[in-house]
Amino acid sequence: MGLSPSIVKAIKEIGFEQPMPVQEKVIPLLLANAADIIALAQTGTGKTAAFGLPLVELTDTSTRNTQAVVLCPTRELCIQITKDLLSYAKYSGSLKILPVYGGSSIENQLRELKKGIHIIVATPGRLIDMMERGAAKLNNVHTVVLDEADEMLNMGFLDSINAILSGIPNERQTLLFSATMPPAIASIAAKYMNNPIEITVGTKNAGAENVTHSYYLVQAKDKYRVLKRIADFEPGIYGIIFCRTRRETQEIASKLVQDGYNADALHGDLSQGQRDSVMQKFRDRNVQLLVATDVAARGLDVDDLTHVIHYSIADDAGIYTHRSGRTGRAGKAGISVSIVNLKEKHQFQQIEKKIKREFVPAKVPTGREICGKQLFHWVEKIENVNTDHKQIEAWLPEIQTKLESLDKEELIHRVVALEFNRFLEDYRNSQDITEAVSENRNSRRDDFSDTKDGMVTPGYTRLFINLGKMDGMYPEQLIDLVNQSTPGKKVPLGKIDLAKQFSFFEVENRHTEKLMSALNQAKFHARKVHVELAQEKTPGESRDAEKPRFREYDKPRSREYDKPRSRDYDKPKTREHAFAGSRDNEAPKKKKHRKGPKY
Repeated sequence: MGLSPSIVKAIKEIGFEQPMPVQEKVIPLLLANAADIIALAQTGTGKTAAFGLPLVELTDTSTRNTQAVVLCPTRELCIQITKDLLSYAKYSGSLKILPVYGGSSIENQLRELKKGIHIIVATPGRLIDMMERGAAKLNNVHTVVLDEADEMLNMGFLDSINAILSGIPNERQTLLFSATMPPAIASIAAKYMNNPIEITVGTKNAGAENVTHSYYLVQAKDKYRVLKRIADFEPGIYGIIFCRTRRETQEIASKLVQDGYNADALHGDLSQGQRDSVMQKFRDRNVQLLVATDVAARGLDVDDLTHVIHYSIADDAGIYTHRSGRTGRAGKAGISVSIVNLKEKHQFQQIEKKIKREFVPAKVPTGREICGKQLFHWVEKIENVNTDHKQIEAWLPEIQTKLESLDKEELIHRVVALEFNRFLEDYRNSQDITEAVSENRNSRRDDFSDTKDGMVTPGYTRLFINLGKMDGMYPEQLIDLVNQSTPGKKVPLGKIDLAKQFSFFEVENRHTEKLMSALNQAKFHARKVHVELAQEKTPGESRDAEKPRFREYDKPRSREYDKPRSRDYDKPKTREHAFAGSRDNEAPKKKKHRKGPKY
């Protein structure tokens, strides 16, 4: 393709063998210094190498001037692109490449820029800052790359991009790489690009070809249970779970960790150091499931993801396309799974039409199927385990002596039980989750509560607790309270129904008495906890019918309730009487004016 031997040597070490379609089309044009280029291709199709290899090839290292700028939406992608470019330039002499992004030391970046940098990889906000300080001198730049351009526009960087491009000489080559082609991208092309060549790999605005799309249509209350079953049914899962809000992201990650999964959260409230730590653990596979918001996960470049799970449906087709593009990268197969409730069904169908992909309905795995899948996965691990460990040979005689009383079948039973106690405990009495059916539109039922019909899960007892949303009580806090009150024990909870001043929750029958005893001695935010059996109610009756009668523990929380009511309010009379003596009928009082300026 016209690349120098030093670059060919570097990419062979990386493992590149054949160029991908976007690289075949873009690299020759860039090496020939052709016109501006718009390249539309999904994430994971080799776009970084498509512009990165020619940048490394064409940069003159004999001068200290900045010759190329790469703009990208996030810190993580900025760091990843820099690492890739440095790997391409391994044998290309003294090529200097610097990532410039917010959240890291600006003094270090200023110091490096003063030394002279050939290629700057930057987020728009920090690069604007460097330009205003006079540290980033872009008057000799001949190439500008806008990577993940649609994502930068979604994040509100349009003004910053306009300012940066206005500060770079017009005699430049502009390269725009994007997964989708929204109108704002077209406006940038019309304003700053000169007769650009448009290259489309695959179908415009469509998802990657090698990603399969499936969905589970369930009740909203079952979403987390479905998420757990997806993770349990795929023993080797390595994926990202997308949520809509930071709070939901943290709650789902916390629940997964409590339930024994290797999970962590990535959202905007984390500092740069925390984000780097989470991402490093995820890349090292110490974290198996990363729960993230769209903003935090934009531009993430992680290899070999098996799944992308949409816990919250994307707001539009473009966001869904970017989410799904985190998997199925570099020609590998990937799976995009959506957990859809009834209210999201129409929105989901609109996304399906726009991306022109068939979404396959999936059946939620049963407990029996999950246990079987996990068991045989574990058996395969036993078959393929490396037994060449001479260090353990010294202990083998003693181990054999301890286990010689067990026959083969008993030994297998015990080993299996040791490995699968968690799954057996979770799924022994669990009910299968069925596909949701359309509800009556006139129903005012809350999708997040399945207890208003009075039905209690078989094998569980329904309890009343004198804490509600006004007290800061949410599912995560209730689970924490139960865990703190029963240290060392795993107490399975069922349905949770939160109200303003009280709540209901289910607990397995065998744990009911001990849990009630423990919670009745506990405190939550200095408030005494009271738990008792919920009263039975008939279907259709208000959940207030389950609430026990007023007790000492249910005193009003606000002092406003303790004030005696005015007698005037208790004696409604004529309109004239009601307003007699009111401020409206009083003589207006003269305002007292203070001398001096008004504040």
